[in-house]
Amino acid sequence: MPEPGPIATRLAGDAGQPGGERPPATASVPGGVAACPGGTATGAPRRWLRLEGAVLLAGSLVAYQAAGQAWWLVPLAVLAPDLLMAGYLRGTRRGAQLYNIGHSTLLPAAVAGLGWWQGQPLILALGLIWLAHIGMDRLLGYGLKYDDHFQHTHLSIQRAADVPQAQRGTRP
Repeated sequence: MPEPGPIATRLAGDAGQPGGERPPATASVPGGVAACPGGTATGAPRRWLRLEGAVLLAGSLVAYQAAGQAWWLVPLAVLAPDLLMAGYLRGTRRGAQLYNIGHSTLLPAAVAGLGWWQGQPLILALGLIWLAHIGMDRLLGYGLKYDDHFQHTHLSIQRAADVPQAQRGTRP
């Protein structure tokens, strides 16, 4: 069995800092295990996260159906959380923060719970559509954003050709 070796990774908190780049950190990885830099999930964990997205999408739509809401509202509102990408106009750090607020399950679950608790079917429906959007994103491989690059998520680095080699953890 090969010895653990150093793998260059970037700390997500170091990215996008004013004053230039910080040197990459190193981490040991057990022999035979591939690592992806920057906290990006690969292999079985990535498949599990995408499966969770599928379950969240399906569960949200089943709950929406059970709530008896009109289906025309789904295509009208399903992409609304993506409006938070406008935060990227203020830079990658602010953009990632706003995007992640709108794409984590805490707020939409609270909105759906509040709508159910208060007997407000429209609020419940909007929370469920919001959860369905998050599930759809996860299923398609779009995850929470790191603040170094728009394409760098916890599930993958989309269009790796756009990301500098140092951020991908590869050597020239």
